[in-house]
Amino acid sequence: MKDQLKLYLVTEESIPLPELLAIVEEAIKGGVSAVQLREKTNSGKLFFEKALKLKELTSHYKVPLYINDRVDIALAVGADGIHVGQEDLPLTSIKQIIPSTVNVGVSAGSVEEAIAAEKDGADYIGVGAVFPTASKDDAKVLAEGELEKIIQAVSIPVVAIGGIKLNNLERLKDLPIAGIAIVSEIMKADSPRKAASLLREKLN
Repeated sequence: MKDQLKLYLVTEESIPLPELLAIVEEAIKGGVSAVQLREKTNSGKLFFEKALKLKELTSHYKVPLYINDRVDIALAVGADGIHVGQEDLPLTSIKQIIPSTVNVGVSAGSVEEAIAAEKDGADYIGVGAVFPTASKDDAKVLAEGELEKIIQAVSIPVVAIGGIKLNNLERLKDLPIAGIAIVSEIMKADSPRKAASLLREKLN
């Protein structure tokens, strides 16, 4: 599973479906290893439609699709994983209603949250924001050294998220993270394929 998390693309919900599919496909061709569909304001119906189309696309390329927050939509489209935040359905409850083959990631912003997520059965944790970000309104930047402390506190894979760009990726290179989660650096790139390829190159 660790290899799947290397270059983890989180989608931007304002993008219309045809364009979204085109960007994700190009990004996968450039080296994206997992895709998370994140929708915060759209209706359940639209979220479901997007998820269904994305699942077809990601399955074609054998790349796992994660659904943000909505366990029902993840189950309805046969997603490979679910990602939840601290304010979402508790992980212990999620684990009771999903197949054991579905991976669950949890957002953590502190050592305590990370340890609790591992104890409750998370398969990986998303930790951030590692840098200032415009992609998530309520994202708080981690205190200096907090990412390192979280990595040391858990044994499950850690994915760094928040404000990661080609020009600051270097600052994470010595940390034993499983991967990085990217939003705007790929979603808003002139060439999502090239952006993903350059990020992947630097990661390797």
